[in-house]
Amino acid sequence: MTLPVAILAGGLATRLGPVTAGRPKALVEVAGRPFLAHQLELLRERGVRRVVLCLGHLGEQVAAFAGDGRAFGLEVVCSHDGERLLGTGGALRRALPLLGDRFLVLYGDSYLDCDYQAVAARFLASGRTGLMTVFRNAGRWDESNVAFRDGAIQRYAKGLRDPSMEHIDYGLGALRAEALDAYPAGEPLDLARVYQDLLAHGELAGFEVGQRFYEIGSAQGLEETGRYLLERERP
Repeated sequence: MTLPVAILAGGLATRLGPVTAGRPKALVEVAGRPFLAHQLELLRERGVRRVVLCLGHLGEQVAAFAGDGRAFGLEVVCSHDGERLLGTGGALRRALPLLGDRFLVLYGDSYLDCDYQAVAARFLASGRTGLMTVFRNAGRWDESNVAFRDGAIQRYAKGLRDPSMEHIDYGLGALRAEALDAYPAGEPLDLARVYQDLLAHGELAGFEVGQRFYEIGSAQGLEETGRYLLERERP
């Protein structure tokens, strides 16, 4: 079964400064093209068919660029936050009518070159309400925030220095729509809180990924991702 993928692309991108002046982070040029183009092409390569763009700040520019997705070999539809930004979890809740009962979700500034179908299969087989992919980061590319042992997530907390946390939230998750039912519609919500609540109730499965993540949320990440994409897409 091929699950739809939600891309959370509604943030303000304040860390990139003048790079995002007047344009959303999803359309920042990386390796010669808007970043979203690289993301969509990767998803198509990995067997994804339907993408829901969750948009906020300057979202009309992103929607115009993506169109209906046919240029990327996909079906693309858009969900807009509206008058105020809803955060990563709130944007997902708003997009549920477009996503259906089960879906994958990733951040709009992440390039995750992994096996999406394997992640989806593990999620469906787990029987859990949610799944978080993790990577053994050991503090190398960002601060580790997950304790993962024996194939299970033991603890997840951002901004907490804990020696047991050698893994990091990789940036790709899977959810059932019911994971968001308990939160009020139209209100700001962080996806991290959704994951933490699922973990507290024994409903968060884990899946370890071996390939490092790339991101464009910082100047350093933007440079590293550009180099990786140039190498990856070289004929």
